[in-house]
Amino acid sequence: MEFTLREIADLIGGRIKGNGDIIITGVNSLELAKPGEISYFSDKRYKKLLFNTKASAIIVSEEINIFKGPQIIVPNPSLSFARLARYFLKPIPRYPGISDKAYIGKDTTIGKNPSIYPFVYIGDDVRIGENVNIFPGVFIGNNVEIGDNTIIYPNVSILEGTIIGKNVIIHAGTVIGSDGFGYERDGEVHVKVPQMGIVQIEDDVEIGAGNCIDRAKFGKTWIKRGVKTDNLVHIAHNVVVGENTLIIAQAGISGSVEIGKNVIIGGQVGIIDHVSIGDYSMIGPQSGVPKSIPPKSIYSGTPAVPHNLFLKTSALIQKLPEMHKKIIEMEKRLKELEKKDEASS
Repeated sequence: MEFTLREIADLIGGRIKGNGDIIITGVNSLELAKPGEISYFSDKRYKKLLFNTKASAIIVSEEINIFKGPQIIVPNPSLSFARLARYFLKPIPRYPGISDKAYIGKDTTIGKNPSIYPFVYIGDDVRIGENVNIFPGVFIGNNVEIGDNTIIYPNVSILEGTIIGKNVIIHAGTVIGSDGFGYERDGEVHVKVPQMGIVQIEDDVEIGAGNCIDRAKFGKTWIKRGVKTDNLVHIAHNVVVGENTLIIAQAGISGSVEIGKNVIIGGQVGIIDHVSIGDYSMIGPQSGVPKSIPPKSIYSGTPAVPHNLFLKTSALIQKLPEMHKKIIEMEKRLKELEKKDEASS
């Protein structure tokens, strides 16, 4: 795939400075780019890379004198580069049809143009849409629904009753629809609570590798449209995740949490059960969330507090050794003053 720089500017809605007729054959980072490739600059920390990059052109938010080659000026270079990079992606490999080494259960329907690799197991009464791509080692249980254009990478398990929408991407090793973690104590014995609900994943969701999304106790665990999860995320039973929310690696969300839309949950965040996270909120990395968070707020720390308070307390924590030393010195001086006072009385 190749484009002229002028064609690329039209694709991303940018303004060209320099020669618009040069040919671009790929995309890359400033550090790794070769002649013929285009890169982008959006972070001042990488300014020094502009002196030595071999990129034939760059995407920037304003003209850069350090770089002498052609430039495309756009409002958001990172976003424009992300959109451009898709044109240079290699197509995802597809199996030509349904392998005779795949198992297809009874009363299962599969739409047009399937790609079902060898060693896929598909249970009974499954409904699979058009252009679905299912890689080797995938297990799909009974009564599962999978929408058009969905991609399921190797060794994914989708258990009974799960509903998956259109244009969903599920990365390798993920488990969807396993039992929620529910037990009641009977003396010293743990009695398992049956998990009788399902998981529903709406359109345009992307689930990272190694995720675990538990089925509901009753009703459904619900991942709404446009949600994106990183690798190694756990979503417990009856959780609701609102539209376009981002959940970063190793986050753990306990049962019956309600997460609003356009929320960002940082890496290694832990959220206690039965709380709500308001729309457009952000939770900083490694935070522990013991109570609900209001909309349009930023929380950090363990226990999570408003981010500004977290910064203040973090600054104080760093000063504690010095403050402790001063307190000991003050105590010594106070004891000396008390001794002098006793001696004079």
